[in-house]
Amino acid sequence: MPATDLLLFVVVGAALAGFIQGLSGFGFGLTAMAVWAWTLEPRLAAALAVSGALVGQLTAAFTVRRGWDWKDLAPFLAGGFAGLPLGLYLLPRLDVPLFKALLGLMLVIVCPLMFFAGRLPRVRGGRAGDALAGAAGGVMGGLGGFTGVVPTLWCTVRGFDKERQRGVIQNFNLAMQVVTFASYLATGIITAPMLPLLALVVPAVLLPVLLGARLYVGISEVAFRQVVLGLLFASGIALLAASVPVLLGR
Repeated sequence: MPATDLLLFVVVGAALAGFIQGLSGFGFGLTAMAVWAWTLEPRLAAALAVSGALVGQLTAAFTVRRGWDWKDLAPFLAGGFAGLPLGLYLLPRLDVPLFKALLGLMLVIVCPLMFFAGRLPRVRGGRAGDALAGAAGGVMGGLGGFTGVVPTLWCTVRGFDKERQRGVIQNFNLAMQVVTFASYLATGIITAPMLPLLALVVPAVLLPVLLGARLYVGISEVAFRQVVLGLLFASGIALLAASVPVLLGR
């Protein structure tokens, strides 16, 4: 692929993912991967996704300040920090197309069921369930910045309102992405040749994140839930489209 086309793919993926992250508080990795999976090597895509998500989370944290309850957040963080090392271990060894296919299938099945339900099912998972959701987010964060998928779905079925969910997910993602980025540096996943593209992602993310965060302020709770589930479903379709042909061609 010509260098100019590669740069265009990186910028488009970062900008689109930044807007979605600003709007929903999560989803940078999923959205960016849906674009970058077509052209970028998995480790490079993961490094860019985590870096861009971290920039987006820091920007959104200062523009959409939301309170958070330590009792809500602590189980997610404990699980996330426990699960992250497994994701870091699996990243260089993972069958990436199979992972993307399984993740996409999960989103395509679960999101419509939640989206079209007259009333979302409520569960009483307690702190143990929150910790397990956080652990799944930690594993998936290590694999490429997908920290928010499982915790967001879990918060939805737990019946968290818009503000409570945003407080948990935004702060969980920020903490996990800081640790993941540091771990990528420490383990050599981020290498010197990646630095120019990492630098390109930063300005490509900033304005879309601000636009998404501005839209979030005026959106209703029902519309917010629909946007979140719709974005996850679209990401699932894109992940399946990128991975299934590869698996069938083996």
